[in-house]
Amino acid sequence: MWDHSECIQIDYDPNQISYCDLLDIFWHHHSPESNRPTQYMSLILYESDTEKEQAIATKARQEEKKNSKLYTEIKPLTKFYLAEAYHHKYYLQLVPELKGDLRRTYPEVEDFINSTAAARINGYVKGLGTMDELIVEIGDFNLSEQSNKRLLNIVEGFGR
Repeated sequence: MWDHSECIQIDYDPNQISYCDLLDIFWHHHSPESNRPTQYMSLILYESDTEKEQAIATKARQEEKKNSKLYTEIKPLTKFYLAEAYHHKYYLQLVPELKGDLRRTYPEVEDFINSTAAARINGYVKGLGTMDELIVEIGDFNLSEQSNKRLLNIVEGFGR
């Protein structure tokens, strides 16, 4: 049970965002100041020597900036195992009507897991994102009118 670390793998287009920009986002949205068990450790996995060098350099900058040791390991990616389906889009799965709408659009589990719309909705249900952001993109989610209202009510409840 403790021989793995929970993490995400990000597919990205380097013409749209650089690896260094992704590392900046990582450091900005995460607190690596405490040492944690392997399962929840702070970890950056790299696929090339260039990525390794960039990860080490950004960690050093963060340690200097925070004036403290950061418990973030930097290791090569050897094998990535996708989590079981019930782990994906966890917050979204807690709202049956939203999950149901998306499962009709993405009946195959793999398509649901890979859905950008499901990922975005999951973030909103978790409390990330503003009402203004949601209003701009809600039409892209292909939800029923009832689910649109439910999602708007959820986000409105966060007061953003």
